[in-house]
Amino acid sequence: MTITAGIDIGTAAVKTVLFRTDGDEVEWIAKRNDRIRRRDQLQLAEQAYDAVLAEAGLDRNDVDYAATTGEGESATFSTGHFYSMTTHARGAVYLQPEINSVLDIGALHGRAIRIDHRGKVLGYQMTSQCASGSGQFLENISRYLGIAQEEIGPLSLQADNPETVSSICAVLAETDVINMVSLGITAPNILKGIHLSMAGRLAKLLRVIKASDGVTFISGGLAQDQGLMAALNESMEQLKLKLVAVSHPDSPYAGAIGAALWGAYRYQKLVREGVFAKVS
Repeated sequence: MTITAGIDIGTAAVKTVLFRTDGDEVEWIAKRNDRIRRRDQLQLAEQAYDAVLAEAGLDRNDVDYAATTGEGESATFSTGHFYSMTTHARGAVYLQPEINSVLDIGALHGRAIRIDHRGKVLGYQMTSQCASGSGQFLENISRYLGIAQEEIGPLSLQADNPETVSSICAVLAETDVINMVSLGITAPNILKGIHLSMAGRLAKLLRVIKASDGVTFISGGLAQDQGLMAALNESMEQLKLKLVAVSHPDSPYAGAIGAALWGAYRYQKLVREGVFAKVS
């Protein structure tokens, strides 16, 4: 039996999970999602790691491999680090086995990843450095409109005449929104227009990587945004992509899950090679 931890240190949040693996049996035993809110990322990650261990009734000595991903490469408490593209791919396959591509929408960027059935990365494409296709951009807009983030999706679905947001620059797009508000355009129509603008750029990434027909998995915090999910499926249909975007209640944890599972794989490999001595 192997106990592994996965800690995904992102720009906006730290996601921490614990897994127990025994041969082909995999059990998810604990999880935690902490917003960073101007705190030190690595310090918060270490605190979250200890907190999730305490929740599971474990301590660090019980963990065979603690794997970081995202911005956790310099973490001193971890055993090893995995590139976030590989962890999101592996975590997505764990949550939705039948997928063949992943669209990871983070706080600062989005990326499309083409994978095989095991979660191996076959190709990828990222958005530009502009943040207008990201969670941070949408958070800024919601703050300006005076609505909570959890209201964004439901309001977007109420739109009856979405307003087009043509700017690909986040700063110019925010200016567009200010002008829309002054013209009396409703929040649902503004949000749906923003969702369609974001979704159009994200869907084009899937076309660039030549994602196979079928199911694409949405990972990251914005996977919980129903309005964006609806806009993604509309955009993929307009681009004639034979894809359906799906999410999962645990989509934000995909990177952390993948880190924990890759950690278990690496640990067992190192045990076989005699690098680690397995303690029963």
